[in-house]
Amino acid sequence: MIITQKYINDLAYKIVGCAIEVHKNLGPGLLESVYEKCLILELMKEGLNVKSQVPIDIDYKGEILHSALRVDIIVNDLIIVELKAVEAMIPLFTSQMFTYLKLTNKPKGLLINFNCENITKQLVPIVTVEFSKLQKD
Repeated sequence: MIITQKYINDLAYKIVGCAIEVHKNLGPGLLESVYEKCLILELMKEGLNVKSQVPIDIDYKGEILHSALRVDIIVNDLIIVELKAVEAMIPLFTSQMFTYLKLTNKPKGLLINFNCENITKQLVPIVTVEFSKLQKD
């Protein structure tokens, strides 16, 4: 299978749909870890390949720091999903996602805040240069 921008965007759409389903059933106000477990279940029901709390090695000046950080979820080895359960999204979260994407060479990331009334209004999709190199369809 050829990975295209359309494939990744369709996958992101599915992920957001699963997040909406979780939010619809649980509502705001819970811990991030609760949303993560439920979202993983929804993603797996969709037949997606889901890894959670994925350790990421960092190459710092030629030294490999094993498992120096963890990302919440990686779907189909293409999209990083970072979950939040916060009152407000802040620019630091976006910067964090850009760093995660850079370190992993993934083409797209989704920041999803469950502590809100409408997930889609606080959703932050982020694409990288890797995404722009992909064929459109």
